Amino acid sequence: MKIVKLFFATLILCITQSFAHAKITKIITQNQEHYITTTIDYPVAGTYQYENISEPIVVLNLDGTGIFQSKDLSKKEITWGLECTEDGFLRFKEGFDSAAYSIWYKSKDNLINPELDKNNDWKKVEFSIHFNTNKMYIMGERVKDYVN
Repeated sequence: MKIVKLFFATLILCITQSFAHAKITKIITQNQEHYITTTIDYPVAGTYQYENISEPIVVLNLDGTGIFQSKDLSKKEITWGLECTEDGFLRFKEGFDSAAYSIWYKSKDNLINPELDKNNDWKKVEFSIHFNTNKMYIMGERVKDYVN
C-alpha cells in the first residue's frame, strides 16, 4: 500500500513539473512593474531585417538575449522579453489574421552599468505575427518568415 501511495505521489510530482509555468522576469520601467517572458508558441528566435536589405537587423535568441542594430548600423547586445502577466500569460491584441505583442528590451551595457542610460529604462517595441503570410515583424519594419 505504501508503494502505491509513493508511486502516485511521484507521478503527481512529475506531472506538476511538466506543466510548470514559463520563466517570468519582473522589470521596472518608468516606476511601473511589468513582467516578461521568452516563452511563446511561435518560433520568434532568429534574425529580423528589412525586406531585401541585409542591415540593420534585430536578433532574438531563445534565452532572452540578442542584438539590436540601429539605423546607423551600431549594434548593441540586448536582453529582451515579451510582455506577460504576473502568471505568465502573454499580453496581446488579436486581429483578423494577426496578433500584436509588446517586446521589452534593454541594452546589456545598461544592465551592467545603469549610469550609462540616464533613464535606466527598458524600451518597448511592437512585435506582430501575421498568420496568413507566416511573417513576424518587429517595429512593423523588420521581418522574419516562419514555418507553421
